[in-house]
Amino acid sequence: MLLNMSEGMHLSNTETVPGKLITASFGLVQGSTVRAKNIFKDFGAGLKNMVGGELKAYTELLQEARNEALQRMMMDAQSRGANAIVNIRFATSAVAGGAAELFAYGTAVTVE
Repeated sequence: MLLNMSEGMHLSNTETVPGKLITASFGLVQGSTVRAKNIFKDFGAGLKNMVGGELKAYTELLQEARNEALQRMMMDAQSRGANAIVNIRFATSAVAGGAAELFAYGTAVTVE
């Protein structure tokens, strides 16, 4: 998957950016966010669990968390002079009861 962000940052979950040459590597970059569940969303999700279906409140929460982690990772890469990030991955972990971290990481590079 390759995304070309409006800031001019190329993002790829592969080792390269198709059609581009990697000319410099700046090492690991990362971005993360910790999100907690909302008691009202939790109540609605509990009701939805009884009848089945998508938990849209949680889907939205995770999408916002992914976007925030990506933005922070991109800021880290830009601060190092990179214009692309390759090998992007996501990870999650429980931090505390009802709170989870979403972590994005990759390798900052310059491409031409």
